[in-house]
Amino acid sequence: MKQSYLTLTLCLILFALLSMAFKNRTAHQTDQSISMQEDSLLRHVVLFKFKPETTKEDIKKVEEAFTALPAKIPQIVGYEWGLNNSPEGLNQGFTHCFFLTFNSEEDRAVYLPHPDHKAFGDILGPHLDDVLVVDYWAK
Repeated sequence: MKQSYLTLTLCLILFALLSMAFKNRTAHQTDQSISMQEDSLLRHVVLFKFKPETTKEDIKKVEEAFTALPAKIPQIVGYEWGLNNSPEGLNQGFTHCFFLTFNSEEDRAVYLPHPDHKAFGDILGPHLDDVLVVDYWAK
């Protein structure tokens, strides 16, 4: 009987210690998430679906024009792009992904109406069937 009480007491102590450790860990993770948000980067993801009649040459012009933007707009601090190659077949016709990085929402606000961004839109517009844009703070 004494051994049962001793086992039960040890289990309760162990449970209490694990609970405190978990609370401390969770609080630490929350603090890290908050500081990470403050130090994180703003991502701007753009997906294009081109009209069926768009030629490879026209698509190449769009790719080159988008790729030229980081040299023209200093608020873009990171840039990459690629073609969809997912085997899942869930792209809904979106073939091109462009991934831009900004340090702040203010930098993105400069980029969006920027004359070079607008000029790119003029190149893209006649060939664009659909676009999807997602912005998020990296975590």
